[in-house]
This record gives sequence, structure tokens and C-alpha cells, in this order.
Amino acid sequence: MIDRSRFICTVERVQSVEEAQAFIRAMNTEFADATHNCWAYVVGAPGSTDRIGMSDDGEPHGTAGRPMLTVLQHCGIGEIAAVVTRYYGGTKLGTGGLVKAYGGAVQEVLASLPVAERVDTVTATFEVGYAHIGAVQQLLPTLEAEVQAQDFAALATFTVQLPRSEAAALEEAVGNLTRGSGNFRLVDSGA
Repeated sequence: MIDRSRFICTVERVQSVEEAQAFIRAMNTEFADATHNCWAYVVGAPGSTDRIGMSDDGEPHGTAGRPMLTVLQHCGIGEIAAVVTRYYGGTKLGTGGLVKAYGGAVQEVLASLPVAERVDTVTATFEVGYAHIGAVQQLLPTLEAEVQAQDFAALATFTVQLPRSEAAALEEAVGNLTRGSGNFRLVDSGA
């Protein structure tokens, strides 16, 4: 509550502009009786500027959407949309007061938001002889690779998920262990 105006900030993870717009529409429906539903979003990696959006929703130009977007772009979180709903309390806040209220509402919510680092992963499969299983089992943790499946036939076949940045190192290590006969291939991309 700021000078009898009530500000409610709602945030959501969004992976596309369409998801951001759907979230904004949902908040406009939920808070249809509000004076303003101002919003901002950043789709993509933290600090990204290629897919962004904002709206002052009737507040003076630059007093709501821009400060909200600035907070989102500098918070170290990507794939996020925020809607700040205002119920007008009868006292004008002025442009400085509005900037502080809208940006502050987003900052306050982000301070309590649980976050996790997202790692771009891939799935890879490869074969090794039985003599190399121990070496593979020692290698995988160093590359942050998690075994998804193992098959023990004529050769030991491993399917692993690992950070995309480690895939080339795994391919090289398997090639060195098997002298190029490890049949390494990327199966699919993860998230």
C-alpha cells in the first residue's frame, strides 16, 4: 500500500512471447476491476534484449512498464514476465513515485522468488568395450553427465545426458578410449 494505492505484483516463467502475452491476458482477466495492469517481460536468457515487452497501461509514459523492464533485465533471471496491478487510492504519486512503486513491486517479488540455474543439455549415446567401463564411470561425473540407460551386449552401450558445453569433451574422451570405434552420437537436445 502506497498512499492508499494498492500494488500487486504477479510473476510467471515464460518461454515465448506468446506465453508472456497469454499470462498478461490472464492477469487482465483476473484483475479486470483494477485501475491499471502494467506489465513487462524478458523472454530468453537473463539480460536478453531481443524479445522484450512492456506497457504502462494508461499510467504516464515511462513510469510503469520501463522501470519494471529495467528490474527484470538486471535481476539475473530470464524467461520471466511480471504484471503489477494497481488499485488507485485517490492520491497521485507523481512520476517519481510511480517509477519507485512499480519497479519496487517487481524487486520485492523477485527477492522472494525461488530460482534455479538452467543448463542447456544434450543426450548422447556411445559404446565401449568391457575393459573401458571403469574409465567411463570415472569420466562421466567429471563432465556432469548422468547415465540415462546402460545396455550390456557385445559392447557396453551408455546413454547419458550432459551439459551441451561438455559434449565435445565426452566425444573426444570416448574416441581416445576406444581408438575411434566408440560409435558416439548425439541423440537429442534437452533443456
